[in-house]
Amino acid sequence: VQLQASGGGLVQPGGSLRLSCAASGISLDDYSIGWFRQAPGKEREGVSGITRLGGAMYYANAVKGRFTISRDKNTVHLQMSGLKPEDTAVYYCAPVGGVVHLATMRNLLDKWGQGTQVTVSS
Repeated sequence: VQLQASGGGLVQPGGSLRLSCAASGISLDDYSIGWFRQAPGKEREGVSGITRLGGAMYYANAVKGRFTISRDKNTVHLQMSGLKPEDTAVYYCAPVGGVVHLATMRNLLDKWGQGTQVTVSS
C-alpha cells in the first residue's frame, strides 16, 4: 500500500495550490481520507478530512475558509487558497479513522506515504 501526495511547490503569500492524493494497493474510495501537515520542528497535525462518500468535509480552524477538500474517482484533492507563510509544511494524505475530530484523526495505515512540500514565501 502506498499513498502519494503531489502538487506542492513554492508560492507567494496569497497564492494557491492544489494538492492531490493518489494510492496504490488500496482504493481511496473505500475510506474517509485526511490531509495532514508537518512543519519543521512541529507535530504532524490534521488539516482537513472528507468522509468516504464525500458527504461531509472537515477543516482545522487555521485553514477554514481557505482550503477546500474534495474527492473524485479514487483521488482526493486539497485546494489551498489565500496561502500564508504559516501554511509552510510537508503535506500528507492518508486513509483515516475519526475524521470528524481532526485533532484525533488517525492514519489507518502503519506508515506515512510520500508527502509534498508546500512553501509559502515572498
